[in-house]
Amino acid sequence: MLDQNFCAFLEQALCSIFEQLDDEEIKGFWCDGVLLSEPDKYYSQQYVNDNRQVLMTAFVGTTGQIKYELVLQFGNKALSRYTRNLDIRECMPIVDLESRVAIYVERKQIEIYLD
Repeated sequence: MLDQNFCAFLEQALCSIFEQLDDEEIKGFWCDGVLLSEPDKYYSQQYVNDNRQVLMTAFVGTTGQIKYELVLQFGNKALSRYTRNLDIRECMPIVDLESRVAIYVERKQIEIYLD
């Protein structure tokens, strides 16, 4: 379920991801919040099942205040868990971050590929 608890989890996860990635362009980045920025219908099980992604907003950067579009891409496991109302936090990448997290500083976008 995508709710305030999940947003708080994502905020912590992004801070951890920024620390782990060895990229000079994001050195010193941290996250000061994640929001569900779209109408509720875009987080419904049907929408996620059809589109395999959701859009959110994250406030990141060296000040934690730059607005980024956060795209969560749902892999098979995350999609299955989401459609059954199960927790998707275990689908967050913790290893092999370079291939599962993309940060585009110029266009202010972050993509995270869930299992």
